[in-house]
Formats: sequence, C-alpha cells, structure tokens
Amino acid sequence: MVVYSELNPPPRLLLGPGPSNVAPRVLKAMSMPTIGHLDPAFLQLMSDVQTLLRHTFRTDNWLTLPISGTGSAGMEAAIANFVEPGDPVLVCINGYFGERLAEMANRYGAKVYRLEKPWGEIFTPEEVDAALREHPAKIVAIVHAETSTGVLQPLEGISEVVHKHGALILVDAVTSLGGVPLFVDDWDLDIVYSGTQKALSCPPGLAPITVSERAEEVLSRRKTKVISWYLDLTMVRKYWGVERTYHHTAPINMIYGLREALRIVQEEGLERRWHRHRRNATFLWTGLESLGFQLVVPREYRLPTLTTVYVPEGVNGAFVQRRLLEDYNIEIGGGLGAFRGKVWRIGLMGESSRREHVVLLLAALKEILRL
Repeated sequence: MVVYSELNPPPRLLLGPGPSNVAPRVLKAMSMPTIGHLDPAFLQLMSDVQTLLRHTFRTDNWLTLPISGTGSAGMEAAIANFVEPGDPVLVCINGYFGERLAEMANRYGAKVYRLEKPWGEIFTPEEVDAALREHPAKIVAIVHAETSTGVLQPLEGISEVVHKHGALILVDAVTSLGGVPLFVDDWDLDIVYSGTQKALSCPPGLAPITVSERAEEVLSRRKTKVISWYLDLTMVRKYWGVERTYHHTAPINMIYGLREALRIVQEEGLERRWHRHRRNATFLWTGLESLGFQLVVPREYRLPTLTTVYVPEGVNGAFVQRRLLEDYNIEIGGGLGAFRGKVWRIGLMGESSRREHVVLLLAALKEILRL
C-alpha cells in the first residue's frame, strides 16, 4: 500500500494569468469550522457577501451573488440564463475568451454573429453599432479584460450603442473586478460575471455575477426553462433571496474566504486598490521596456492586472518559464491561441500586485536571459 506524505505545496509567487496569491486573512477565514448552508449564522454571511459584492461591482442590483463554480461557470451562467435556442447573439472576439463566449452561446442554440478584431486590439462603439445594424441581436457579449491579450476594453460607449439597439450587454469581468475601474450601474451594464481567483485574491471556486433589472425582466420572460439546472438563476436566486430556499449545498468555506477577500477590498478602498494595480503595472511596463522587451498592447488600452510581452526572437519562452519556476519559485503564463509560444502573460493581481514582486521578476529575467 502506498503511503502518501503530508501535503506540502511549494511556496510559489503567482505572477501568471491566475490564480493570484491568496491573502493570508482569506486562508485563515477558510479554515474556520464548517456550518450548515441553512444555518442562520451562514445565512447572515450570505447577506454580507451580497452587500460587499454590490460595493465591489459598484451596483445596486438586487440579483448579485456568487455562482458556485469558477469564472467559467459564471460565463456559462450568463449565457445559459439569457440565451434561448434561436436567439441572435453578437459576440465581440479579439482574444481567447471571446472565442469561449461564442462557443458557449453556440452550445445553447444561439444564432451567433461574430464581430472580430485582431488579438491585442479593442472594439469601438461605431464598430458595434455597424454590426448591430447588419445583425440585430438580443445580447452583445464582450470581454472587459481579455486575459489572453492584456487588453482593457472601454465599455461606456459600447453599452450606450447596445441599448440603443434594444439589446442586453453581457460582460466578462473575470480579470478586472477589484483590479481596474468597473462601474456596473454608471456604465449601464446588464449581465457581468467574474471570478474570485484574480484581483480578489481568493482561491478559484466562485464566480460573482450581477444582473440588472432590465436583464431580470428578460429572464422572467423566457419561453423555455434554463437548460442548466445547476446554473438556473431563477432557482439559485431563491436561495440567495429572502426565501433562502434550498437549491444546492453552498461551498461554505469558499464563501467564508470570499467574504474576507471582499472585506479586504472594502478596507483598502476601491479607488486606492485600482490605483495600486495601475502604479505597479506601470512600474513593470517601464522595467520590461528598459530591458529591451516589447509589450503587445498600446499603453492606452493596456490592462493593469495582466501584461502581455513578446518573447524575444531566438528565446525559448517555455524554457524561461521553467527556469523562473524551478530557480525562483515564480510563475508566469505563456500565450494562448494565436499568441501560443509568442508571448508571456504576467499577472499583477490582488495580493500579487506588489512593487517588490516586480523587482524580483525583473531581476530574475535579467539573470536568466543575461541581459
């Protein structure tokens, strides 16, 4: 019989596309005793989490809650609840996760129209307007922070165009929530989902989502049942609503962790947190450029939480990543899709967004590449 040793994961510095390093206070909260998912004490924690999520999303939306699942579960919940077979859906695709949105919409029977731009570029309101004139849609899906490219997509003008055409705007905010400015109400966004493992510095396992009154009305008028029982917001919201009706057993200790992560966000202050991410990202960008690296995205659309940098010609990117991990305990990511083998993805998210981490990474790259 094999005897297994005690769990002892290596002490990594997570500077990749996610997860980020988890705040010690979050780990401590997650170690608290598990209680029942209908225990009055836990029901109060649920209310705390919803209030804190509204603060972080900058919204008053009643339907704001964490989906039990990773960020991809949030994406699927957004598609599953608002797409019915035959619905026209316009998906803005300029990276890997736009492609994933299109794939999910296809699987739920949508008539998918693709508005495509080269990886690393953004969409303009004029382009979305032209696409909707050609192909009217029920939903326009767009990625706010494209993790595969490091692009931060402006949303304000986009949402105005989408609503002019009578559509809902569905937003992927997995790599933006808690790390860059996101104003759900002020920008009039309808369906926005995220993940806990990026700028919130909580382990992967929950997907915060918020839904506007406009989108709730669309949900209430569905002609068919939501295909996914587990992700059906018409049922899940009854557990997170005043009824507290059992739907599924909530991940109790993950909810503990999320509550503490959101408390940390509130204590730091959203504006100060956004500024910290921008300041440390700018320090990274300057340092990389001083070493001769070329960054993928123009500065005005560059995502502070995730930076893409071209692998220098003649350099084996995977070898450098392996050296960083083995010799320095630093994780960075490689490219996906069209950027596979061509770029590195460097994350400075939540607990991982610190000046000293940037200094260490730049020094390690300089030594490995003998710059």
